[in-house]
Amino acid sequence: MPKSFPKVTVYSTPVCPWCVKTKEFLKEQNVPFQEVNVLADRSAADEMIRKSGQMGVPVVEIGNEVIVGFNKSAMKKALDIA
Repeated sequence: MPKSFPKVTVYSTPVCPWCVKTKEFLKEQNVPFQEVNVLADRSAADEMIRKSGQMGVPVVEIGNEVIVGFNKSAMKKALDIA
């Protein structure tokens, strides 16, 4: 049976190389995620800033945990993967 993961949201922009790395990592781990383009969606950008206190991307929300930047070890821990 495939592992079930908490809800994952990636706040990103199309031109951010660390956002691309974050999404590639999640795909490699077979983790489903929702991508939110904060350049195209001002209210999503405001929501990201409210949740993370940051204006920079990527911001990854895994369940109730918010991870700022491309932080592979923090994502693995939040997703409970080795």
